[in-house]
Amino acid sequence: MGKETGFLEYTRKNNKDVPVEKRILTFEEFHTPLDNEERKQQASRCMNCGVPFCQSAMNLGGMVTGCPLHNLIPEWNDEIYKGHDGHAFARLHKTSNFPEFTGRVCPALCEKACMCGQNGDSVTVHDNELYLVETAFSNGYIKPVKPSIRSGKKIAVIGAGPSGLATADDLNHRGHLVEVFEREDEIGGLLMYGIPNMKLDKSIIKRRRKLMEDEGVVFHTSADIGKSENDVKKLMEDFDAVVLCCGAKKPRPLAAAEPGKVQGVYYAVDFLTKTTKALMNAEDRTVDALRKKGGFIDANGKNVVIVGGGDTGNDCIGTVIRMGAKSVTAIEMMPKPPVERTPSNPWPEWPKVLKTDYGHEEAISVYGQDPRIYETTIKGITTDKKGHIKQVETVKVTFKDGKLTEVAGTEKTLKCDILLIAAGFIGCEDYAADAFSLKRTNRGVIATGEGSYHIDGTKLFSAGDMHRGQSLVVWAIAEGKACAKEVDEYLMGYTNM
Repeated sequence: MGKETGFLEYTRKNNKDVPVEKRILTFEEFHTPLDNEERKQQASRCMNCGVPFCQSAMNLGGMVTGCPLHNLIPEWNDEIYKGHDGHAFARLHKTSNFPEFTGRVCPALCEKACMCGQNGDSVTVHDNELYLVETAFSNGYIKPVKPSIRSGKKIAVIGAGPSGLATADDLNHRGHLVEVFEREDEIGGLLMYGIPNMKLDKSIIKRRRKLMEDEGVVFHTSADIGKSENDVKKLMEDFDAVVLCCGAKKPRPLAAAEPGKVQGVYYAVDFLTKTTKALMNAEDRTVDALRKKGGFIDANGKNVVIVGGGDTGNDCIGTVIRMGAKSVTAIEMMPKPPVERTPSNPWPEWPKVLKTDYGHEEAISVYGQDPRIYETTIKGITTDKKGHIKQVETVKVTFKDGKLTEVAGTEKTLKCDILLIAAGFIGCEDYAADAFSLKRTNRGVIATGEGSYHIDGTKLFSAGDMHRGQSLVVWAIAEGKACAKEVDEYLMGYTNM
């Protein structure tokens, strides 16, 4: 514990945000870091608890609290306070492959379990993590590390999202020969085409790719494995193990309107992907520059309705505001959460409370109100003569005995020029599983041995959302690391990972 009284002397101080009126004019990241002295003060608030819940990943009340990667948070907070940034990063990197990703997009399960949060504000673990990794890159602490000895074992990783990247990274450092196959033109999965640029600048992903390539990982992009039987057959012949990290990108449909059949209706990830691709490699990421370039779904002057109240729905809100949407309404079936913890949701459980994210904050500033409507669903839509959506009919709903019931007499009509479906995913895409003749669970994910990533009787493994179901980036990385260890033991007969 670097400073015994740090948690008493200093209050929590987050990284600063660019004001709403300025940040919505561009798709650039909008968080600005604290200076080094302020960062040391924030790190000194860590109490170095004897039992650090922040790194526990405990399942309490049906939800996980604490870091799934079991990051050694008190250790590197202590080193930050002492000014030993190199040592601090070494402790962080011991458990975390890509803190530059989680330091930007993770909802910080660690902070929700922080002891300081029991009676006050938790330590800024999320911001401290980002400070460490960016300082490490700036100061040259991060350099390519190539294995001195190669095992000769060849491993194919299908999918370059966070789980695939973590699997590849660990197995490569172990000394195996790793090739990663990605169907998109860039690696990253939803990190690249799903999370907007203002949350995660895509240069950060490209920087990591360059590092991994320098360390020996081979990437094959625009390689959609599973579309051809010959591709699968050749993989199974050429590689000693094949790890499937294809994600869970089968979107949950909306009964009232189906993308492709009704104009103006899109799945949220498709909408965000087109926006990101339009921004790709652009030096000018202002809204005006994006519009001149084209190639995306423009919400300028449009009434936008978003179905889904999760992170993706929030990202859609922030994106359409930057495009100049006339109005934004976000529809959520679940009840509005309480603003504060209740006795049935005590610390250190995950706080089931109302979260006002950057998109909601921007909508409140631009439109004068929170865009979210709770306990509501879409009952039907109306189109114009050309088949383009022009309005949606909503209705209030209640949940009783696990069933969704519409409340009669609560119907309302909303203007709608663009309808974005951000209702989550229901498992891996069929062709990816069918190509390898794999069984799926009721959740639509790959069936493996209990507590295992190995598909019995084969050289196949699976990790990430394809194995776990739709989840967080930090869980995908944790899955990739655990899977890599199991692959290593399968190939070598033992593992020291």
